[in-house]
Amino acid sequence: MPSFDIVSEVETVDIRHAVENANRELATRFDFRGVQASFEFKDETVKLSAEADFQLKQMRDILRGNLTKRSVDVNTMDAQKPDASGKNWYQTVLFKQGIDKEMAKKLVKTIKDAKLKVQASIQGEKVRITGKKRDDLQSAIALIKSSDLGQPFQYENFRD
Repeated sequence: MPSFDIVSEVETVDIRHAVENANRELATRFDFRGVQASFEFKDETVKLSAEADFQLKQMRDILRGNLTKRSVDVNTMDAQKPDASGKNWYQTVLFKQGIDKEMAKKLVKTIKDAKLKVQASIQGEKVRITGKKRDDLQSAIALIKSSDLGQPFQYENFRD
């Protein structure tokens, strides 16, 4: 029986490169001259630090632009609440990895509501879709791509 897996993963190498490019861009920006501001990538999170809250917003936009250039979906970004310490502001940006139980349930419900001739099963941090025909699997992929669930998905282990 043909099947495939739905996963949600972000390449940490692409995030690291985007952060390095964002730091370079920050060094050349006129509005950040003489300002202590930086991006720091550590343990699949990015820490933004700047002297003011509005600068953090500009830095998030810079990071978002660099992630887009590296073909990383910006919906994976989860910006935490900014906090101040002394004269500097800090913000942590997390990246969604894997499919949590709630999102997996949404995926299964979306597929079942569409009444496609496929079965969806939750297997840890991925969802396996099986069906009798390859065309049914492709229609399931098209359905998931068209529905906006707030998280990017990849399709792997396509087997006939």
